[in-house]
Amino acid sequence: MSHYFFAAALPHETKLAMKEMMDKLKLDYPFRRWVHHQDLHITLAFLGAAPEDKRDLASTLVEEAVDGYESFPMEITGLGTFGRKAEPRVFWAGLSASEELKKLRDLVFHACEGAGFQLETRPFAPHVTLARNWKGERPFAGTGKTGRLVPGFTLDEVVLYRTNMDSVPKYEPVKEFRLR
Repeated sequence: MSHYFFAAALPHETKLAMKEMMDKLKLDYPFRRWVHHQDLHITLAFLGAAPEDKRDLASTLVEEAVDGYESFPMEITGLGTFGRKAEPRVFWAGLSASEELKKLRDLVFHACEGAGFQLETRPFAPHVTLARNWKGERPFAGTGKTGRLVPGFTLDEVVLYRTNMDSVPKYEPVKEFRLR
């Protein structure tokens, strides 16, 4: 069964720059699964196995919510993990602090709630997932990498994605919403 989510899309050039960065990181950081560079994104609202009628309503409400929203600059600014420190389950790239991103996430999140979705209640921690499930022979010791990791980019699109678990890349755009 497919799952759906709304995400801020990364520009193609940014994905290619991150692919180069990830190819280097793979040499030093053994994770079981690395994300295909075309699947890199910033999750705004995870819907799960969404029925078509609720998904369509969410799309309509998201489109209305972001209509006229201005595109804005972003930067990838460091690496981190979620999960146990010695054996993290998620390896991610962080993003520069951005009120615009927080507001965009809130618009999308509330539009999805308005369509009847029960969404994640943890605080928004904007990131781009790079890899999952540490498999190193030694405990993960961190990377020490901070600062800008790839050139900055303009965030100018929100996308509704469908997950296709048997495909590579596995995230298929269903509907796209351009920012101004």
